[in-house]
Amino acid sequence: MPETKIDVEAADGTAEAFLFKPSSGTGPWPGVVYLTDIMGIRPAYHQLAQRLADRGFVVMMPNVFYRGTKLPVLDFVPQMGDERTMKRMGELFRALSAEQMGPDGAAYANWLLAQPDVKGPKVGVVGYCFTGSMALRAAGEAPAKFAAAISFHGGGLFTDQPNSPHLLLPKITASLYIGHARDDRSMPAEAIVKFEAVLKDWGGKGESENYDALHGWCIPGREGIYNEAEAERAFEKMEAVLKTALS
Repeated sequence: MPETKIDVEAADGTAEAFLFKPSSGTGPWPGVVYLTDIMGIRPAYHQLAQRLADRGFVVMMPNVFYRGTKLPVLDFVPQMGDERTMKRMGELFRALSAEQMGPDGAAYANWLLAQPDVKGPKVGVVGYCFTGSMALRAAGEAPAKFAAAISFHGGGLFTDQPNSPHLLLPKITASLYIGHARDDRSMPAEAIVKFEAVLKDWGGKGESENYDALHGWCIPGREGIYNEAEAERAFEKMEAVLKTALS
Protein backbone atom coordinates (compact mmCIF):
# COMPACT_ATOMS: atom_id res chain seq x y z
CA MET A 1 0.00 0.00 0.00
CA PRO A 2 1.22 3.55 -0.69
CA GLU A 3 1.94 4.31 2.99
CA THR A 4 5.06 6.20 4.09
CA LYS A 5 6.57 6.86 7.52
CA ILE A 6 7.48 10.54 7.74
CA ASP A 7 8.47 13.30 10.15
CA VAL A 8 6.29 16.40 10.37
CA GLU A 9 7.16 19.74 11.92
CA ALA A 10 4.53 20.42 14.57
CA ALA A 11 4.14 23.43 16.85
CA ASP A 12 6.74 22.32 19.43
CA GLY A 13 8.98 19.87 17.62
CA THR A 14 8.97 17.00 15.18
CA ALA A 15 6.12 14.50 15.15
CA GLU A 16 6.38 11.03 13.71
CA ALA A 17 3.57 10.47 11.23
CA PHE A 18 2.31 8.28 8.41
CA LEU A 19 1.24 9.48 4.99
CA PHE A 20 -1.36 7.54 3.01
CA LYS A 21 -2.16 8.07 -0.66
CA PRO A 22 -4.68 6.49 -3.03
CA SER A 23 -3.62 3.05 -4.25
CA SER A 24 -4.28 4.10 -7.84
CA GLY A 25 -4.57 7.25 -9.90
CA THR A 26 -2.57 10.45 -9.93
CA GLY A 27 -2.97 13.57 -7.84
CA PRO A 28 -3.24 16.16 -6.70
CA TRP A 29 -5.86 15.06 -4.18
CA PRO A 30 -7.54 16.83 -1.25
CA GLY A 31 -5.70 16.48 2.06
CA VAL A 32 -6.94 15.23 5.43
CA VAL A 33 -5.30 15.44 8.86
CA TYR A 34 -6.34 12.20 10.56
CA LEU A 35 -6.11 12.15 14.37
CA THR A 36 -6.21 9.03 16.53
CA ASP A 37 -7.89 8.41 19.85
CA ILE A 38 -5.89 8.45 23.07
CA MET A 39 -4.43 4.98 22.42
CA GLY A 40 -2.52 6.40 19.46
CA ILE A 41 -1.44 5.10 16.08
CA ARG A 42 -1.97 1.35 15.68
CA PRO A 43 -2.91 -1.12 12.92
CA ALA A 44 -6.64 -0.38 13.07
CA TYR A 45 -5.96 3.28 12.32
CA HIS A 46 -3.61 2.39 9.47
CA GLN A 47 -6.49 0.40 8.00
CA LEU A 48 -8.95 3.28 8.38
CA ALA A 49 -6.53 5.87 7.03
CA GLN A 50 -5.69 3.84 3.93
CA ARG A 51 -9.36 3.17 3.30
CA LEU A 52 -10.04 6.89 3.38
CA ALA A 53 -7.03 7.56 1.13
CA ASP A 54 -8.36 5.07 -1.41
CA ARG A 55 -11.51 7.18 -1.66
CA GLY A 56 -9.38 9.95 -3.15
CA PHE A 57 -7.48 11.75 -0.39
CA VAL A 58 -3.95 12.26 0.87
CA VAL A 59 -4.21 11.37 4.55
CA MET A 60 -1.61 12.38 7.14
CA MET A 61 -1.80 10.67 10.54
CA PRO A 62 0.51 12.23 13.15
CA ASN A 63 1.60 10.99 16.54
CA VAL A 64 -0.34 13.66 18.43
CA PHE A 65 1.60 12.79 21.61
CA TYR A 66 5.00 13.59 20.12
CA ARG A 67 5.94 15.86 23.03
CA GLY A 68 5.83 12.97 25.46
CA THR A 69 6.47 9.76 23.55
CA LYS A 70 7.71 8.14 20.39
CA LEU A 71 5.73 5.45 18.62
CA PRO A 72 4.23 3.16 19.67
CA VAL A 73 2.52 5.10 22.41
CA LEU A 74 1.35 1.77 23.88
CA ASP A 75 3.77 -1.16 23.95
CA PHE A 76 1.32 -3.50 25.63
CA VAL A 77 -2.27 -4.62 25.09
CA PRO A 78 -4.44 -2.18 27.06
CA GLN A 79 -7.10 -3.43 29.43
CA MET A 80 -9.38 -0.58 30.37
CA GLY A 81 -9.63 -0.31 34.13
CA ASP A 82 -6.37 -1.99 35.07
CA GLU A 83 -3.70 0.06 36.82
CA ARG A 84 -1.04 -0.07 34.10
CA THR A 85 -3.45 0.97 31.36
CA MET A 86 -5.00 3.81 33.33
CA LYS A 87 -1.59 5.12 34.35
CA ARG A 88 -0.52 5.21 30.71
CA MET A 89 -3.79 6.86 29.64
CA GLY A 90 -3.14 9.61 32.19
CA GLU A 91 0.38 10.13 30.86
CA LEU A 92 -0.89 10.44 27.31
CA PHE A 93 -3.71 12.76 28.31
CA ARG A 94 -1.17 15.09 29.93
CA ALA A 95 1.09 14.94 26.85
CA LEU A 96 -1.32 17.08 24.80
CA SER A 97 -3.13 20.01 26.39
CA ALA A 98 -6.15 21.84 25.05
CA GLU A 99 -3.98 24.88 24.42
CA GLN A 100 -1.53 22.85 22.31
CA MET A 101 -4.15 21.24 20.09
CA GLY A 102 -4.93 24.25 17.91
CA PRO A 103 -1.34 25.20 17.07
CA ASP A 104 -0.45 21.57 16.37
CA GLY A 105 -3.47 21.20 14.08
CA ALA A 106 -2.49 24.33 12.17
CA ALA A 107 1.07 23.03 11.77
CA TYR A 108 -0.18 19.69 10.44
CA ALA A 109 -2.38 21.51 7.92
CA ASN A 110 0.54 23.68 6.80
CA TRP A 111 2.71 20.61 6.25
CA LEU A 112 0.03 18.83 4.28
CA LEU A 113 -0.76 21.84 2.10
CA ALA A 114 2.93 22.17 1.22
CA GLN A 115 2.97 18.72 -0.42
CA PRO A 116 2.90 18.82 -4.24
CA ASP A 117 0.25 16.12 -4.55
CA VAL A 118 -2.15 17.80 -2.12
CA LYS A 119 -4.80 20.04 -3.60
CA GLY A 120 -5.45 23.21 -1.60
CA PRO A 121 -6.23 25.78 -0.50
CA LYS A 122 -7.68 23.97 2.53
CA VAL A 123 -7.68 20.52 4.11
CA GLY A 124 -10.00 18.53 6.34
CA VAL A 125 -9.41 17.22 9.85
CA VAL A 126 -10.95 14.19 11.55
CA GLY A 127 -10.64 13.37 15.25
CA TYR A 128 -11.78 10.52 17.45
CA CYS A 129 -12.45 10.50 21.20
CA PHE A 130 -9.71 12.63 22.77
CA THR A 131 -8.97 14.34 19.45
CA GLY A 132 -12.59 15.10 18.55
CA SER A 133 -12.12 18.38 20.38
CA MET A 134 -8.75 18.82 18.64
CA ALA A 135 -10.49 18.84 15.26
CA LEU A 136 -12.61 21.79 16.41
CA ARG A 137 -9.65 23.55 18.03
CA ALA A 138 -7.62 23.19 14.83
CA ALA A 139 -10.45 24.64 12.75
CA GLY A 140 -10.73 27.54 15.19
CA GLU A 141 -6.98 28.13 15.26
CA ALA A 142 -6.54 28.22 11.47
CA PRO A 143 -9.87 28.88 9.73
CA ALA A 144 -8.05 29.73 6.49
CA LYS A 145 -6.55 26.21 6.42
CA PHE A 146 -9.55 23.97 7.19
CA ALA A 147 -12.63 23.38 5.05
CA ALA A 148 -14.06 20.56 7.18
CA ALA A 149 -13.71 19.38 10.78
CA ILE A 150 -15.19 16.05 11.89
CA SER A 151 -15.46 14.51 15.34
CA PHE A 152 -16.54 10.98 16.23
CA HIS A 153 -17.35 10.19 19.88
CA GLY A 154 -15.46 13.33 20.82
CA GLY A 155 -15.38 14.15 24.52
CA GLY A 156 -15.83 17.49 26.25
CA LEU A 157 -17.10 19.41 23.24
CA PHE A 158 -19.34 21.46 25.53
CA THR A 159 -18.19 22.18 29.07
CA ASP A 160 -18.40 25.06 31.56
CA GLN A 161 -14.65 25.67 31.30
CA PRO A 162 -13.28 28.86 29.69
CA ASN A 163 -11.46 26.81 27.04
CA SER A 164 -14.43 24.66 26.00
CA PRO A 165 -14.27 23.81 22.27
CA HIS A 166 -17.79 25.14 21.62
CA LEU A 167 -16.58 28.65 22.41
CA LEU A 168 -14.45 28.54 19.24
CA LEU A 169 -17.46 28.31 16.94
CA PRO A 170 -17.46 32.04 16.07
CA LYS A 171 -13.92 31.60 14.67
CA ILE A 172 -14.69 28.48 12.63
CA THR A 173 -15.52 28.68 8.92
CA ALA A 174 -15.15 24.95 8.21
CA SER A 175 -18.09 22.62 7.71
CA LEU A 176 -18.59 20.65 10.92
CA TYR A 177 -19.85 17.13 11.45
CA ILE A 178 -20.15 15.71 14.95
CA GLY A 179 -21.08 12.08 15.61
CA HIS A 180 -21.95 11.24 19.23
CA ALA A 181 -21.98 7.90 21.03
CA ARG A 182 -24.77 6.84 23.34
CA ASP A 183 -24.28 6.77 27.12
CA ASP A 184 -20.94 8.56 26.72
CA ARG A 185 -19.56 9.84 30.01
CA SER A 186 -17.17 12.13 28.12
CA MET A 187 -20.07 13.76 26.25
CA PRO A 188 -23.33 13.05 28.14
CA ALA A 189 -26.80 13.67 26.75
CA GLU A 190 -27.20 17.06 28.44
CA ALA A 191 -23.90 18.26 26.96
CA ILE A 192 -25.02 17.12 23.50
CA VAL A 193 -28.24 19.12 23.84
CA LYS A 194 -26.29 22.23 24.84
CA PHE A 195 -23.76 21.74 22.06
CA GLU A 196 -26.46 21.31 19.45
CA ALA A 197 -28.16 24.50 20.63
CA VAL A 198 -25.02 26.59 20.13
CA LEU A 199 -24.33 24.80 16.85
CA LYS A 200 -27.78 25.82 15.63
CA ASP A 201 -27.18 29.45 16.61
CA TRP A 202 -23.68 29.46 15.14
CA GLY A 203 -24.73 30.25 11.59
CA GLY A 204 -22.20 28.04 9.86
CA LYS A 205 -22.63 24.68 8.16
CA GLY A 206 -22.78 22.06 10.89
CA GLU A 207 -24.47 18.78 11.68
CA SER A 208 -24.66 16.81 14.92
CA GLU A 209 -25.95 13.23 14.98
CA ASN A 210 -26.30 10.46 17.53
CA TYR A 211 -25.16 6.91 16.81
CA ASP A 212 -26.66 3.85 18.44
CA ALA A 213 -23.25 2.70 19.60
CA LEU A 214 -20.81 2.98 22.47
CA HIS A 215 -17.88 5.36 22.83
CA GLY A 216 -15.16 4.14 20.47
CA TRP A 217 -17.51 2.32 18.09
CA CYS A 218 -15.64 3.34 14.91
CA ILE A 219 -12.39 1.49 15.61
CA PRO A 220 -12.04 -2.16 14.51
CA GLY A 221 -10.69 -4.53 17.11
CA ARG A 222 -12.29 -2.96 20.16
CA GLU A 223 -14.07 -6.02 21.48
CA GLY A 224 -17.57 -5.30 22.72
CA ILE A 225 -17.37 -1.72 21.45
CA TYR A 226 -16.77 -1.78 17.70
CA ASN A 227 -20.09 -1.59 15.88
CA GLU A 228 -19.64 -2.47 12.23
CA ALA A 229 -22.97 -1.11 10.99
CA GLU A 230 -22.62 2.23 12.76
CA ALA A 231 -18.93 2.41 11.85
CA GLU A 232 -19.86 2.03 8.18
CA ARG A 233 -22.45 4.77 8.58
CA ALA A 234 -19.81 7.02 10.14
CA PHE A 235 -17.23 6.28 7.44
CA GLU A 236 -19.60 7.02 4.60
CA LYS A 237 -20.69 10.25 6.27
CA MET A 238 -17.08 11.27 6.81
CA GLU A 239 -16.25 10.70 3.16
CA ALA A 240 -19.30 12.66 2.00
CA VAL A 241 -18.58 15.64 4.25
CA LEU A 242 -14.93 15.76 3.19
CA LYS A 243 -15.66 15.44 -0.52
CA THR A 244 -18.29 18.18 -0.41
CA ALA A 245 -16.12 20.57 1.60
CA LEU A 246 -12.90 19.92 -0.31
CA SER A 247 -14.27 19.75 -3.86
